[in-house]
Amino acid sequence: MSGDETMESKAREASPGEEDHEEAGLPAVISAPLEAQSDQPESAPVDEDLDTEEAPVSQEPFVEDGRADKALDFVVELLTAMGLDCTVDLMENDVNDPPSDIRIEVTGKDAHRLIGKKGQTLSALQFLTSRVVNRPHLGRRHVLIDSDGYRARRESALSTMAQRLGRQAVAEGKIITFEPMSAQDRRVVHLALAKFPGVVTKSEGKGATRRVQIIPVRE
Repeated sequence: MSGDETMESKAREASPGEEDHEEAGLPAVISAPLEAQSDQPESAPVDEDLDTEEAPVSQEPFVEDGRADKALDFVVELLTAMGLDCTVDLMENDVNDPPSDIRIEVTGKDAHRLIGKKGQTLSALQFLTSRVVNRPHLGRRHVLIDSDGYRARRESALSTMAQRLGRQAVAEGKIITFEPMSAQDRRVVHLALAKFPGVVTKSEGKGATRRVQIIPVRE
């Protein structure tokens, strides 16, 4: 299992398309003149497909159904079977999180071993845990697993990068397009720019090729 890649807290300053984000673990981007998309409207809605596996949020009051404990038990059992020296905790949700979200944090000596290249190992663990707690006859619960603070650092860096590129899109009048990203990373970009003046975001493509565009709004 590969270790965590070094990640900078902020992407290096460079022109989109020329910047190499591999060291930071952040997605590459390209830019194109706004006129390149003749059918682009003066404004576009923020993409609502923030997570392709996420069912619509229920309007009914949330009642804990025991699946958070089930997710915790699964992660503990799996890491124990792998012989990893880690502590696994069920965390309180952030203020803006839906109450049905399940947040799990892994810390300890071997926590970094769960991250993998660009967080691929951690994403696999999160996927498996989600499959364990979600069944067709049950309302969907979104599982978020962090290890050694990797996701928190990455989301902070990605949010900072998105806002920097938002400023660049406005200044240059160009559409900036990220390389294909996971639904979770797309969600971070959308939320980072949801109230950013002068730009809108949308996603295009399907499945593994789905990517986010930052589009300057014509006056």
